[in-house]
Amino acid sequence: MVGDIARSRVLLPGISSRTWEHPADRGALVALRRLKGFDSVVKALSGLVNERAVRLMLLGSAVRVDDRQFPELHRLLGEVGRTLDCAELPEMYVTANPMLNAMTIGMQRPVIVLNSGLVDLLDESELRFAIAHELGHAMSGHALYQTLLQRLIQLTAVFGAVPLGGLGLRAIVAALYEWSRKAELSADRAGLLATQDPAVVVRVHMQLASGGHLEQLDQASFLEQAREYDESGDVRDSVLKLLAMENASHPFAVSRAAELRRWLDSGEYTRVLAGDYPRRTDDHDASLSDAARDAARSYQQAFERSQDSLASTLRDLGGTAGQMAGSVVGSVRNRVGDALRRGDPGNGPGADPGGE
Repeated sequence: MVGDIARSRVLLPGISSRTWEHPADRGALVALRRLKGFDSVVKALSGLVNERAVRLMLLGSAVRVDDRQFPELHRLLGEVGRTLDCAELPEMYVTANPMLNAMTIGMQRPVIVLNSGLVDLLDESELRFAIAHELGHAMSGHALYQTLLQRLIQLTAVFGAVPLGGLGLRAIVAALYEWSRKAELSADRAGLLATQDPAVVVRVHMQLASGGHLEQLDQASFLEQAREYDESGDVRDSVLKLLAMENASHPFAVSRAAELRRWLDSGEYTRVLAGDYPRRTDDHDASLSDAARDAARSYQQAFERSQDSLASTLRDLGGTAGQMAGSVVGSVRNRVGDALRRGDPGNGPGADPGGE
């Protein structure tokens, strides 16, 4: 039965990680990939992340997944790797930790780490999504940004004692946190493409939000809760939501479910499964300007779509300002037109009252 289900999944040969990357995430990653040697410089700063030490720590304190240890997890990693056509699968470990979490660490040799709490909670299909989510991180190279983020967070703590010393770094860290949240949305899309079951993805987000108790939960109600979070409250609530997310590396679970539903509704998921997606062989030709425009368009669409009170207020202000500007321009245009019809150059643009 399991083999039949696996065979029914659409394989995505040669798929580029640009396929699942959120526009804001993709724009930053394309820019980094175009900066020749940038990743090498970061990797060369060996004091930042010692991958050998991390791997030794995992070898000594966790369990490496293979065909004899956690063989089901090993099989799932192989399945999602085949679906996403991953040429080199990362090592995977299970560590004793009750927190519902998983992570991908390392830049040169990424490693997936699953917490035992997550392994205990999720069923096979849900674990497939969790593993594919982490594989999406590895294939996109997100560890590079995560390394920068963690090191800059440490620097802000050092410079925070200096008056105004940490303001510039804080702005950079805020931008990296925003990237990190978009990277999570990217990895969710990779997980969906490997799982190819939207209901499974929503179930995982429901369990992450609730700590389990799936039999007590309802998907429609959960998605309605996500809509209410996006739309509810006044401007004060909008500001509080912004403050709550300022230093968050992950979006809230309800928001992740809603974002993935929007991606599904856009038709992009269906097009990818039909074979319409960018290939890795074309990654070197990816346009930085196109990626930047896609990122800007994504933020604009999110702003226009949002029912959040603050966004609505800003849109209203923008509309009012636009109407006022239009009225002023229209009034000037009418006055100029009247003056020209009367043959009165003194009221026209560029007229010289002191001329001959």
